[in-house]
Amino acid sequence: MYMHNLDRRVQLLLDEPRYRKLAREAERRQVSVASVIRDAIDRMPADAEQRRMAVAEVLAVEPMKVPTDPAALRQELDRARRRTR
Repeated sequence: MYMHNLDRRVQLLLDEPRYRKLAREAERRQVSVASVIRDAIDRMPADAEQRRMAVAEVLAVEPMKVPTDPAALRQELDRARRRTR
């Protein structure tokens, strides 16, 4: 964790259960509540990372047979749409 360039102040209102959860975690780690919040923010994926994960998930999907005839493909898509409604 780095502590330089902390130049933005944020006010955050929490209900008591959330604050207690944060305080317990801060105590467990022996750091400040603010440090726990900064760490949670640092763990959020960046946009590029989210895109890479989405692409990896799409590429990992098992290939499926798709009709080559446009009319047959349209019928299959229409059937799939009816199933999801």
